[in-house]
Amino acid sequence: MSQYDAIVIGAGHNGLTNAAYLAKAGLNVVVIEKNDYIGGAAVTRELYEGWKYSNCSYVCSMMRQALHRDLNLSRHGLILVPYLGTINFGDGDERLFSYHDEQAAYLELKRHSPHDADAMNRFQADLTRYSQFIRKTLLRTPPEPTSFRPRDIMEFLFLAKQLWRLGEREIYEYIRFFTMSAADFLDDYFENDLIKAAMASPGIIGTALGVYSPGSSYILLHHVMGDVDGNIGAWGLARGGMGAISSALANALQEYGGEILTNSGVEKIIVDGRKATGVVLDNGDQISARIVVSNLDAKRTFTQIIDREDLPDSIYERASNFKIRGSSGKVNIALSGLPKFTHVPENRYINRGGQGFTGSMETMERAYDCWKRGNWSDDPFVESVIPSAWDPTVAPPGQHWMSNFVQYCPPTLADGCWTPEKRDAFGEAVIKKIERYSPDFRDLILHMEVRTPHEIEEEIGLTEGNIFQGELTIDQLFFNRPFPGYGQYRMPVENLYMCGSSTHPGGGVSAACGANAAREILLDLKCRNTVPKDDFYDE
Repeated sequence: MSQYDAIVIGAGHNGLTNAAYLAKAGLNVVVIEKNDYIGGAAVTRELYEGWKYSNCSYVCSMMRQALHRDLNLSRHGLILVPYLGTINFGDGDERLFSYHDEQAAYLELKRHSPHDADAMNRFQADLTRYSQFIRKTLLRTPPEPTSFRPRDIMEFLFLAKQLWRLGEREIYEYIRFFTMSAADFLDDYFENDLIKAAMASPGIIGTALGVYSPGSSYILLHHVMGDVDGNIGAWGLARGGMGAISSALANALQEYGGEILTNSGVEKIIVDGRKATGVVLDNGDQISARIVVSNLDAKRTFTQIIDREDLPDSIYERASNFKIRGSSGKVNIALSGLPKFTHVPENRYINRGGQGFTGSMETMERAYDCWKRGNWSDDPFVESVIPSAWDPTVAPPGQHWMSNFVQYCPPTLADGCWTPEKRDAFGEAVIKKIERYSPDFRDLILHMEVRTPHEIEEEIGLTEGNIFQGELTIDQLFFNRPFPGYGQYRMPVENLYMCGSSTHPGGGVSAACGANAAREILLDLKCRNTVPKDDFYDE
């Protein structure tokens, strides 16, 4: 039986981050991964010869720069490049182009609505102010609201100080913001439907909410509070695909002496006397450790790989009721050439951004209505990116790879389970949506990979294919994530921790969950001089 200081279950980016920090502190660490590759949802795979798909997560918007520097990921080959321009397509012939140049962006908005062009600065200033407050919590452990420990009291005082800096009026608006729908929030600023649809799209990505659902305004904020290369709110792409992030983290881990075991699924976490002591692998092998860290989601951790009798009475029920509804699909396409879109100029700047097949606010809400009935929409919301327009490593010369993220796609269907035929029909609906704006698109297709929540769950291990490992609603945020009383990464079994996106601050390729959990583990082990810190972190 192998013996380690720490076992980390799951080689997704948070698990690798957690393990890298533990190994950096001198612990003997092993990461256990059920697949024959690492990265979880942040992965690059060659599923068609010559093309490298980021076949799950496709964009980097929340990677914490402090962790990037701390683990020296640039030395391990990680290069993140910001988006350039983007296009949003309306239901008809309307197109909205976005630019980083302030004057060009203003004139484009003014073409659609002079009122909205003037309102955009106010919208961005308010959103930035809200995001700055949240950003300061990303690499901090949430305080326990029922605790009187000095550290928790000091953390509440820190948060109160940051909140007070917003000002009295802004505090009221900020509290209101958390309960609003994205549509209601945007109505305070804009009048043009296409502009509102373009701004609302981050509020529905990856979540089982519609643009008119209360709480979706926070999802919008969640997607714009990261930064790429110092550009706050920017989205970016990793050279070599999203697997480059996981590869850099794995290299950092191995540089510090950590190990990675692939093809090693975990059947069970061993609990002896209310203490986690190791794991049993699918092949029957046992590995022992002082601590066990789960990078799996909360539902999978507490309802599948721990015996129910080893848990406190309430935890199994809480995990069973944890909201983790899948709503997203993914279609990856190898193309023989760069698509041409109607009413879009030949502009390399625009092609290096994304394409948002948003339609109108009503179109996005109707797609959500289909999801609620257990169907996918024939008119889905599709967020597309063509990384090969700037990254020559992901497709052969002159050819391209297109990533298409789709809302909404149900984990189970009203007429039964997913089948290969239904999966292909879902992929066809996506192609037809793109064809509406690029008539020759189908002729460029060389290969397609279609992923519904069923495929995402089966391969990656994300319950119901939920990319955030649990919905980001207000009842599942901050010290309530994953469960009230367990928001500080320590779980109800002694020596058991969680480090995945089911913990604060939630989903997205940020590495924050893994780093935060590592800090708490190292503090418990009295390794205070090696805890990860953010620029804002002040013990």
